[in-house]
Amino acid sequence: MDQAVALGRSPALFDWLLTTFSFQGISDRVAHEYMDKHGKASWAEMETSLEATPTCPKLRGYWAYEGCRYDKGSATCSEPDHIEGCPVPRPRLRNGRLNQTAYSLYLFVRDIAGSDLIGWIDSQLEGAAGPSGANLEAARQEALIGPLRNVYGISDKILTMGLSGLLIGARNHRPVWFETGKAMIAIDTLVHNFLHRTGILQSCGASHNYGAACYLPGGCAEIIRTVANRIDARAFNAKFPSAFPRFVQHAIWRFCAADGLNLCNGNRIDDIKPCQIDYCYIYQKCGRKPLK
Repeated sequence: MDQAVALGRSPALFDWLLTTFSFQGISDRVAHEYMDKHGKASWAEMETSLEATPTCPKLRGYWAYEGCRYDKGSATCSEPDHIEGCPVPRPRLRNGRLNQTAYSLYLFVRDIAGSDLIGWIDSQLEGAAGPSGANLEAARQEALIGPLRNVYGISDKILTMGLSGLLIGARNHRPVWFETGKAMIAIDTLVHNFLHRTGILQSCGASHNYGAACYLPGGCAEIIRTVANRIDARAFNAKFPSAFPRFVQHAIWRFCAADGLNLCNGNRIDDIKPCQIDYCYIYQKCGRKPLK
């Protein structure tokens, strides 16, 4: 991605982001296998398909696309009279939601970002206002995530995960991108449940259910940022910044995920009992709080 940013290749960034968004709701392994077998959607493919001017009114522009409702299993949509010539079903993606996401994101970049995703990110970050430190980081993150919330099928969590990887990858050519991406924290159920099971939420006086509260003052995200400021990430990689919240959050996720160390998760632990994995690296220090 670093070279793509340096050379101004927005379609390459689009393709990378769209692939990243395709991993939601399923294991990374299964998603990889499906894409290896059936291929991916791409900027070039969608650009060509829309140059033919499909008859469907939903494809006239980004804001018109709302309510497409294409369903792969039933081969139906909200404009059935136009589906035979519609390009949305053509990419062989895992489900119809991903097809909708692909075209919704394409139309956003074409119509809102003027087909220049790199320039749009630069402009959004440059225009973000706020005092230095955490407030400016939050303003920059919202400047990107806010407009993209209306892209079909992409949650804040998925946006944060995808954008953070993209921004961090452009470190050599866009320092502001890196500063924004390194502070982006995505709280999923694995990370939240880890903080609960270990007793960290309780000891911080921050017990709460998974959801919006994870991002409120005192919630999961703030706890991770506080911890990240006490960990010198350069001990793991000399090229890392000293405080690296995204790295700390991702390390927790890897510790829990089935595609990572596969330790602290519902497949390994009975949610109504304290954890019994006595060979876990942190077993002796863990609060081992039942999830339910």
